[in-house]
Amino acid sequence: MRARNFTGCLFTLPRIISFLLFWLFPLLYSLLLGFTDYRLMRPSFQWVGFDNFIALLSDRAFLISLKNTFIFVLGTIPVTTVTALFLALLIEKKFPGRTIFRSGYFMPSITAMVVIALVFANLYSRGGYIYLLAEMLGLAPPENGFLLDNRTALISIMAMDVWMSVGYYMLIFLAGLKSIPRELYEAAEVAGAGAWCKFRSITLPLLKPVALFIIVINTIKSFQVFVEVFVMTKGKYDTSTAVYFIYESGLNRFEFGYASAAAYILFLIIAIFSLVQFRLFRRRAIW
Repeated sequence: MRARNFTGCLFTLPRIISFLLFWLFPLLYSLLLGFTDYRLMRPSFQWVGFDNFIALLSDRAFLISLKNTFIFVLGTIPVTTVTALFLALLIEKKFPGRTIFRSGYFMPSITAMVVIALVFANLYSRGGYIYLLAEMLGLAPPENGFLLDNRTALISIMAMDVWMSVGYYMLIFLAGLKSIPRELYEAAEVAGAGAWCKFRSITLPLLKPVALFIIVINTIKSFQVFVEVFVMTKGKYDTSTAVYFIYESGLNRFEFGYASAAAYILFLIIAIFSLVQFRLFRRRAIW
């Protein structure tokens, strides 16, 4: 028995080592750096305690990046969730070409973010398709394009993110819809329930675990938005987000202690949001 246990441990050893080296150690080391003034180009560093965290709370650039991140999260998650659920309800019905529609909605989710960001940067630019379409509709788009204006840059990135993400969450909702027993709907029809009554009394309550999963993972993903901002605006025009601030602090200014402190503040915010969402769903405060 001991020999078998030892053999099992040997098989799991590579995974344990990789976990310790590439996940746990960087996590703890970055926490340690958050309490120091460590800079990459300086050979030594000093313990500064909570000075980095206190400085961040009065850093205007960091506060603006947090504000933009909250706008991104609160602006995209409801739209993405509701749209994904609506599309899942439509795609669940049997009609010719249903597989093509499923594939079409899901395709953006498996396309590289950099590719999508570059395509949309061109569409949003002056003379791009979306720019010309806005002109045709008489909407008076920004003179230099949607991404070169403080009023529209962040909203444009948010719209692209919704378009890219909705297909993935649609398939998750669709899987949840498929798991609901058909007998419940048949019994409701016998009782004279209409479509809205069945949706409100059967579909929504039974989709609550799926919705919780979607909202939590989408929240975590949205708080970490970076690639879109990096490719499309480089954080300019009031689009800098928390992760982009961390990138600028750590990899451009080489202030690793300051960047680590910012990363852990973001980690704390994400953890609080996730716990609140779990509690709201558990107490049926929403849905």
